[in-house]
Amino acid sequence: MKRKLVSVVLLLATLTAAAQEHKEDSTDVFFRHLELGEVVVTGLVGDTRVKEMSSPITVVQAADLLSRASTNIISSIAREPGLGEITTGGGISKPVIRGLSYNRVIVVSNGIRQEGQQWGDEHGIEIDGSGVHSIEILKGPASLMYGSDALAGVIIFRPEPQAMPGTVSGSFSGEYQSNNGLLAYSLGLKGNHSGWVWNARFSDKYAHAYSNRADGRVANSGFRERAAQAMVGKNATWGYSRLTASYFHLTPGMVEGEGSNFGYTPGLPFQQVRHYKVVSDNTVNLGTGSLKILLGWQQNRRQEYEESATEAGLDFRLNTLNYDVRYQARLEKDWKLSAGIGGMLQQSENLGDEFLIPAYRLADAGLFATASKSLGAWTLSGGLRGDIRWLSSEALEDRFVAFQRRFNGITGSIGAVRPLGELFTLRLNVARGFRAPNLSELGSNGEHEGTFRYEVGNRDLKPEYSLQGDVGLDFTSQYVSVTSALFLSRIDNYIFAGRTGEYADENLPVYAFRSGTAHLKGAEVSLDIHPVHSLHLGAAFSCVYAHESAGDNLPLIPAPRLFSEIKYEFTHEGHLFSNAYIALNLDWNFRQNRFYARDNTETATPAYALLGASAGTDLFIKGRKRASLVLTGSNLTDESYIPHLSRFKNIGIHNMGRNILLKILVPIG
Repeated sequence: MKRKLVSVVLLLATLTAAAQEHKEDSTDVFFRHLELGEVVVTGLVGDTRVKEMSSPITVVQAADLLSRASTNIISSIAREPGLGEITTGGGISKPVIRGLSYNRVIVVSNGIRQEGQQWGDEHGIEIDGSGVHSIEILKGPASLMYGSDALAGVIIFRPEPQAMPGTVSGSFSGEYQSNNGLLAYSLGLKGNHSGWVWNARFSDKYAHAYSNRADGRVANSGFRERAAQAMVGKNATWGYSRLTASYFHLTPGMVEGEGSNFGYTPGLPFQQVRHYKVVSDNTVNLGTGSLKILLGWQQNRRQEYEESATEAGLDFRLNTLNYDVRYQARLEKDWKLSAGIGGMLQQSENLGDEFLIPAYRLADAGLFATASKSLGAWTLSGGLRGDIRWLSSEALEDRFVAFQRRFNGITGSIGAVRPLGELFTLRLNVARGFRAPNLSELGSNGEHEGTFRYEVGNRDLKPEYSLQGDVGLDFTSQYVSVTSALFLSRIDNYIFAGRTGEYADENLPVYAFRSGTAHLKGAEVSLDIHPVHSLHLGAAFSCVYAHESAGDNLPLIPAPRLFSEIKYEFTHEGHLFSNAYIALNLDWNFRQNRFYARDNTETATPAYALLGASAGTDLFIKGRKRASLVLTGSNLTDESYIPHLSRFKNIGIHNMGRNILLKILVPIG
């Protein structure tokens, strides 16, 4: 560890000396940072500038996504303060926001919430990262905008911008990673002519088993991923209409701690996960406002192959219809209003010969109204929403009993933003969230293959209700920028699974779902220092502490984390190598000694630090950018570690060792 810290200090000294020789006007850096405040994101009343948002929000731009080493789209944002991931090898990651995950985090893609099997441990997010241009992360209860399940927050994946009028353009990207031999490519094309817009993208990704210093090659940890998407739409003076269709197919191996399959094709046991989606996105301009109509259909099919490569054991098929109709208006005297209705219809079927959860039908609807107003130096926002959800499960022999439940929720929020002088901005927000129990928590009864446990649901569980307060203070000057946030939350009827001390057989522990009152508190701080032009010193710290009223710590809470980076940029517009940079980072994860210890459900996790480096440049030939190149190294010291939120922790399998990534992006047109 001392060697790593010495390396950081030496690089800082070297870059500072180089910066002194290349002093330029640092005003450009200052204004570049300020531009983030002008970024438009999804707010309570429609599109809102970041600097007017009272709730915490993080925006990850396209350049950031390009420069990061990851094997899936969730891993690429897990370094952001307040974010984390529950990992299953390299191919599957579940998002964590402020210690909350699973059905407490909503993922939005193409305007609608992604509905798959997000209740399961080994289920990831079925989204092609190559087609994502930027990401918005709303932290804190967002039930007011999205209804049940947005208790922790929302992750919104934004597609790439439309082509400029009268043009056809596109891009090709390729990627290679050394540790797991990952090979990936993606080709996208788009056009815009006479108001008609279209785009199409195809992506492919392969990876064999990854390795680390402690375990060597981890058998059956390879995966394959394929995705396609197409959109056609019309822009006019009356508004716009777009129709998007997408397909995602993931084939991950299921790691069991033994075996001899290390190739690109996963062996038994493995999964086949397919996700189909069609979305109609329409906006009609009406006077000073607009009517937005979103309709979507999606099907998620997840199959597990354990004994045979042709006959699935578990086989879930989930069909979902989403709808959202809202009117947004900007009125005189700085008023912005929004009101509407949104919800979904679902049907889940069991098509295999093994069972974990019963087949079910679900319907929900929510009515909401929100408002925002500028009042002197203050920007105020808030609203109310009422939700109702019906859930009906089907009986199956001796395994499942039919039951019906209805859940109601009233949610709301109120927030305020105020600049304090020229350098500070104060943010205040209080929100109430709501989440209905999912079918796994209510009705599961069976072996959850790949999670090494037998799960038992509880039909008497009540909905979760949260009340959270946020306080944020931002500081922006010519040389220093600081973003800080504190939050305090109480969740009634918090649902989680823990060991019972019993075994379904001699090696399969029984996990049962229970609930209690949860208390969470935490902090996030981001720092960016640019003492001279082109030199950036950045750091981001986040922590969350969570426990029950009874005194037990809650399970699956990430350890405190500090991510720091030193970055130096070389700006030579028009030269062969332009917009080049080099960077060194250290990802320090503290010891997690606050864990759910009842019946040995969890154990403590030691601290670890990961050293990384990256470099990149644009290639200009004859005055035009022809390509962008990125070289990234992660875990350069080949540290042996197991994150607290790794699903392989119970079987003692470590995460990926040293990995070198090479990525190229070639614009077309």
